[in-house]
Amino acid sequence: MKAIVYKKYGPPEVLTIAEVKTPTPKDNEVRIKVHAAEATKADCEMRSFHFAVKWFWLPLRLATGLFAPRNPILGGYLAGEIEALGANVKNHKIGERVFACAKMGFGAYGEYVCLPANGTIVPLPHNLTFEQAAAVPLGGLNALHFLRKAKLQAGESILINGAGGSIGNFAVQIAKSWGAQVTAVDSAHKEAIVKRIGADHFIDYEQQDFSKGDTQYDVIFDMVPSSDYSACLAKLKTNGRYVIGNPKFLKMLRAPITSKFSDKRVLFAFAGETIEELQALKEMIEAEKITPTVDNVYTMSEAIAAHYRVETEQRVGSVVISISEQ
Repeated sequence: MKAIVYKKYGPPEVLTIAEVKTPTPKDNEVRIKVHAAEATKADCEMRSFHFAVKWFWLPLRLATGLFAPRNPILGGYLAGEIEALGANVKNHKIGERVFACAKMGFGAYGEYVCLPANGTIVPLPHNLTFEQAAAVPLGGLNALHFLRKAKLQAGESILINGAGGSIGNFAVQIAKSWGAQVTAVDSAHKEAIVKRIGADHFIDYEQQDFSKGDTQYDVIFDMVPSSDYSACLAKLKTNGRYVIGNPKFLKMLRAPITSKFSDKRVLFAFAGETIEELQALKEMIEAEKITPTVDNVYTMSEAIAAHYRVETEQRVGSVVISISEQ
């Protein structure tokens, strides 16, 4: 099969297309013919081995390959069709159209990937294409996870810092569908789309520092690692919740102290990316409460351009690679 591979860490140019062995499903696995995969910030970080959260570096390097990647095929989020079943698989069928998470196993940048049959694999929403569906799991699962952690309620106010990315994009829609008042923070060129998907207010961070204003919020959902911890806390109402989607180590250390000794709560628990959560997203999509925003779709031969698009942070929503089209 064909796959987008990287055999050394580095810039997007290390990505190439190669012929690799088609994986064979184990007894408790399914093999999925991949039609589309999201190109994510995590893919770019793994490829370059440059992380905003520095403390990930050493344990991940030891786990994934000290001098070169052990698994040369990136891609953790995909949509496609189940093409083969392991001997013990009873809960899926051949031909089933699905979207799924490969998690740290990666592999979605190839024409086929094998995943555990009891993993996060859910039937494709009937109203999405493969390319649209591939744009759901990363952003949708993380947004749903963090907003549930925040216990966001109808009528509450939420500020979403980094609203134009794949996670922030879904957070805007989910928060709005739950009846919250949504303020989105991102760069100016993302304002129109972010407002179209539900944001009530928009702040261009290049022109205005949201932490300097008078408005306070019930929840701040922060996807920007460089945000000022104390300044964000100061923008919360009494009993407000500061939810950090991409925490630096110092913020993780401060979070339990803040939660114990103040009237604010700080939350950063990483998403489990469960079947129940992906099923909940499917139902919300089919009910037309939320929908993925696809910034661009690239072919496999355009993978380098896809990674540059992700890294420049100019995208609005998700960047998708079509695996079935050359």
